[in-house]
Amino acid sequence: QVHVVESGGGLVQAGGSLRLSCAASGSIVSFHAMGWYRQAPGKQRELVAAIASGGTTRYQESVKGRFTIVRNSTENAVSLQMNSLRPEDTAVYYCNAGGLFGSGAFGSWGQGTQVTVSS
Repeated sequence: QVHVVESGGGLVQAGGSLRLSCAASGSIVSFHAMGWYRQAPGKQRELVAAIASGGTTRYQESVKGRFTIVRNSTENAVSLQMNSLRPEDTAVYYCNAGGLFGSGAFGSWGQGTQVTVSS
């Protein structure tokens, strides 16, 4: 049983910044990969950013240069710094812990945190 909790979402104007945080706890001591995924209304869930245990990262093309994923020293916490936010970034953001790198498959998901970017 793994518990994943996200925080940091909210309402921000275009061009603003938010930092999302995720902490995972439970029976797993460490996680090979963690990542952030998002789902906008009427659209499929997509990768935002993922980080593997060795530090390798993947980003969705639309967020490169704007978002940065950082894994905390505990190895089971990760943050997502989001800068220059755009309305199209509006979505529910989900943290995944222990899933496959870049897909989140077989991992544990948080409940999601809403990010809304207004024009």
